[in-house]
Amino acid sequence: MRRGFLLSLAVLCISTGGAAQTVDEAISELRAGAYESAIDVLGEIAESQEGPDLSRADRRRAYVAFLSALAEVGRYEEALEAARQAPPAFSTEIANTTGEIFYQLGRIDEAREQFNRSVQGGAIDRNSALLNLAIIEWTYGDRDTAFASFDSFIDLYNGSTPLSSDDLMAVATAVEYLGIREHELFQDALRAYDEAVAADPGNLEPGIAIGELFLGKYNGSEADAALREVLDRNPNHPRALLGLARAMEFNGSVGLMEQVDRALEQNENLVEARAFKARLLMKVENHDEARAELQKALDVNPTSLEALSVLAASHFLRGETEEYEGVRDQVNRLSPNYAGLYNDIADLSVESRKYREATLVAEEAIATDPLSWRAYGILGTNQLRLGLIEEGRASLQTAFEGDPYNVRTYNTLDLLDTFENYEVNEDDPRFVFVVHEREAALLQPYIEQITEEAYEALVERYGGYEPPLPIRIEVYPSSADFSVRTIGLAGMGALGVTFGSLIAMDSPAARPLGDFNWASVLWHEMAHVFHLGITDHNVPRWFSEGLAVHEQRQAREGWGHQAAPSFLMRYREGMLLPVSELNSGFVQPSYPEQVTDSYLQASLVFAFIESRWGLQAIRDMLNEYRDGRATPDVLEGILDVSMDDLDRNFDDYFKERFAAPLAALAPPANSPGIPQNPRTIEDWTRVVQENPGNFPARLALGITLLQEERLDEAEGHFQAARDLFPEYAGGDSPHWFLAQIHRQREETDLAEASLSRLTALNESHYEGFLQLAELRTELGDADGAAEAMDGAVLIYPYEVDLHDRLAAAHQVRGDATGTVRERRAILALEPADLAGAYYDLARAYVTADEPEQARRSILRALDIAPNFGAGLDLLLDIRNGTSTVRPEQPQSGRR
Repeated sequence: MRRGFLLSLAVLCISTGGAAQTVDEAISELRAGAYESAIDVLGEIAESQEGPDLSRADRRRAYVAFLSALAEVGRYEEALEAARQAPPAFSTEIANTTGEIFYQLGRIDEAREQFNRSVQGGAIDRNSALLNLAIIEWTYGDRDTAFASFDSFIDLYNGSTPLSSDDLMAVATAVEYLGIREHELFQDALRAYDEAVAADPGNLEPGIAIGELFLGKYNGSEADAALREVLDRNPNHPRALLGLARAMEFNGSVGLMEQVDRALEQNENLVEARAFKARLLMKVENHDEARAELQKALDVNPTSLEALSVLAASHFLRGETEEYEGVRDQVNRLSPNYAGLYNDIADLSVESRKYREATLVAEEAIATDPLSWRAYGILGTNQLRLGLIEEGRASLQTAFEGDPYNVRTYNTLDLLDTFENYEVNEDDPRFVFVVHEREAALLQPYIEQITEEAYEALVERYGGYEPPLPIRIEVYPSSADFSVRTIGLAGMGALGVTFGSLIAMDSPAARPLGDFNWASVLWHEMAHVFHLGITDHNVPRWFSEGLAVHEQRQAREGWGHQAAPSFLMRYREGMLLPVSELNSGFVQPSYPEQVTDSYLQASLVFAFIESRWGLQAIRDMLNEYRDGRATPDVLEGILDVSMDDLDRNFDDYFKERFAAPLAALAPPANSPGIPQNPRTIEDWTRVVQENPGNFPARLALGITLLQEERLDEAEGHFQAARDLFPEYAGGDSPHWFLAQIHRQREETDLAEASLSRLTALNESHYEGFLQLAELRTELGDADGAAEAMDGAVLIYPYEVDLHDRLAAAHQVRGDATGTVRERRAILALEPADLAGAYYDLARAYVTADEPEQARRSILRALDIAPNFGAGLDLLLDIRNGTSTVRPEQPQSGRR
């Protein structure tokens, strides 16, 4: 059933006196998760003859607890054998517990027989049995009959008889089912669960149910809290451990697979855990191991709808049509109204980025069960991912009307209401740009430029392939809005996402200054458009993500993830995964930095592949994925290597590529006299003397000396650190500190060289780009200065002064198009001197030989400042056709 096997323990733990102390103690151990000792004691009591101090009621309590304990740890057959050996006088009182065990094994008719015996015999837990009969009817029979039975529990609740924790639990579960038709009742269900907890704080089942209810409404934080509260009382409860694993998946927590295994350690026959583990394995595209888990589940319960649904999804995603149809038909015969089959397939299709397939399967779910609000939500969300905005809105509205407590549905509809505030540009038939009205005038020209550059470059890189058009690009000024657009919830750490021919991403306003390079992110997502299109969405995640970062570096050397000391240290510590397991690093990280590490590592795989086998090999691999080949077959067919070979070969490549910094990151020698926690110049000097090739020590000593303004000494250590790890360009990079020393000494050439290298390796070092532009301007390098300022704009385009200086640089170098773009950007930022900004834009249009645009701009300036003398002169010159602008004399704002 949906609940576990401790439902009746709430009643069983009401002791009648000292004679029951041993039973009470054993049941307390059971509730605390000391299963083996509880089973030993309870089994001995249950199998013993009634002693002088043990009442019949206590023996019954012990017997039910014994069966429950065996079932809780998955010893189902032992539990059934114990039930068969029970005294006939107890047959009614243990019937509900026995029925639940039969249900766990998929023996539905026998379960129904036991539940009926409990109800008809007036057992103490007959209300739980009545609920179980209604759930069977709901799942396998007539739903109207089931709803009528569920509805009777409201009368039970409103009656005059006080209800036990068990009874309140049954009421709550029944009302939760009723909430499918009347969503207002979910609040009543939650209240009844809380009352069940209050009636017996030791009864853990209501807490688990509360956690599951919150998960069903996509409230991960509340679910996590409820389940952890249960585990505080019983750290070994299999279903609570599994529930927490589900919450961890939802919340993106690390250590997910280990958490599932904890549940299976307590109950290796927990079918739901096996099915959930199979889902996790399928998310990393490990279908073989997933099917092995599902077989273990089906060996326990051959009719498990959850396990069969996940198995059907595996066949569906692998293109095994005959096998899929066989399992699908089996599920439909077992439970004709079970939409969970199609919902699970749709969800797992999304995990494999098959969004169109998800919509089609969600429609089948709705046809199977028109009350499946989850299916409407899946359908609407994926219609939105396909760019079907109005259709998606309608589906989500239906989902919301049926279940307004679903946080994802509510958030997404709320976001859709803001779409009226976005400008939609479809001037280029290849692209649809959707940018917030506050930012459209500023960002649109840059977005168009990067998109067109990426598109043309990627078409060439992939042999002329063109993805399905148009490509829709949505840019969100709020990171929370972007996150909701992606997963229905705020808080996602990603910067961009691609659903095929639809890209959504943060605008530069969505993150702190210097946090990311929006143009680099856009290029990454454009690469995904091509990779998903070429493969028909069959490319593994590690392959797609790594190749996209690799493509970023083909566009600009410093774009994409770059190696840092922490990354290489984790390699030294054996934390990086082999290539064969990289999918897990993206989907089920085991430490907080593993997702970022996996992006970088996967990109290095493609640097390795392209350097050894060439770009054509990558193209051929993508085509193999399109044809449905698995990764081992792709590697054998195209690269002539096995998966193990690639693991070894890449590791050799990695060690060779990073040989110098890996050596420089070795732990320092633990010599006498070296302080354990060096802090001062003297401390670090001793470390460096003993370890002259240690990068962290050299860098730390340089920083410490710089803080004391001992520039000459600091310079030497920064130079040494730079030579030990020349690729490192993080916030504390030697390149940065050397540039500051050279600037302080007015060594312009040397400072420019350090910043050139820094910004070539670090895509988002805003201050580095600005300083580089200043230095190049001092050196008379207008082209270089403009290039550096362009780099700054791709990080943070909201500074008027930056655009003004960049416009002047473009003007000096004769780039009329660039000058116009920057003057338009200044206007979009609404500067204080609007008249002057329009005047400068008019002059830029004159230079670009666009007299009509120049005339319109100067008229706007004169509307604001009618007596603007220079503006009047320029207007006259434009009308007379005599206007000219000398590049060396920009006049922004002068009147």
